[in-house]
Amino acid sequence: MEDDLILFPAIDLMAGQAVQLVQGDAGTARRFGDPLAVAARFAAAGAAWLHVVDLDAAFGHGDNAAMAARLVAESGLRVDLSGGLRDDAALERALACGAARVSLGTAAIERPDWCARVLAEHADQVAISLDVRNGRLAGRGWTTQGDEAIAAVMRLSEAGCRRFIVTDVGSDGTLGGPNLALLADVCAHTDARVVASGGITSVADIAALRTMVPQGVEGAIIGTALYVGAIDLAEALVVARGGPAPSDAARC
Repeated sequence: MEDDLILFPAIDLMAGQAVQLVQGDAGTARRFGDPLAVAARFAAAGAAWLHVVDLDAAFGHGDNAAMAARLVAESGLRVDLSGGLRDDAALERALACGAARVSLGTAAIERPDWCARVLAEHADQVAISLDVRNGRLAGRGWTTQGDEAIAAVMRLSEAGCRRFIVTDVGSDGTLGGPNLALLADVCAHTDARVVASGGITSVADIAALRTMVPQGVEGAIIGTALYVGAIDLAEALVVARGGPAPSDAARC
């Protein structure tokens, strides 16, 4: 339904393993094993999408291209793939492996003209990841700083961006809740769809994000909360589709 929130369980790849970072710091990596096994659990819970980030490519020291391709081929899920996609060769490899969509991050800071061309050529297959720290874009695994975020939203919207993935770096991996004010600000400055990322901790957060669908929030990426058991994906999917939270169901 149009007012459903799409959930994207996340698999971040580092050295062939599924990991989660806190605020993008590689030194905080917690390892969660075989990415294919993780994807199978997400599929069994009812997920339709998977958000895959190649952290090694994002940080510029190697890549997990083979594992990303296996996730696309073997998970049975539609994959949104990101991490290190900064030139034509990397973009074409990602699209060729069968990813349903790719997300550009650092390139939005460093190569705005290239981003505009890619958006024109690939339209809805390409999203722009806006990783935001203190109101400004962060790139290269969140180690560099770029434009003021809302100015970038407006510029990239004019260039034809149809979807933004908005990550509040300060919330990412902290289980501190999503930055609803940032999401509302982005939605107010673009007609593109917005996917929320960072800090999502509970089904209450999912319910809150679902109320923002009329403003332009299309989906939510969930990472750490799934891995540590703070959110049950099957329950979250019910809430994302307008069903009751587990506590509400218990009172019925």
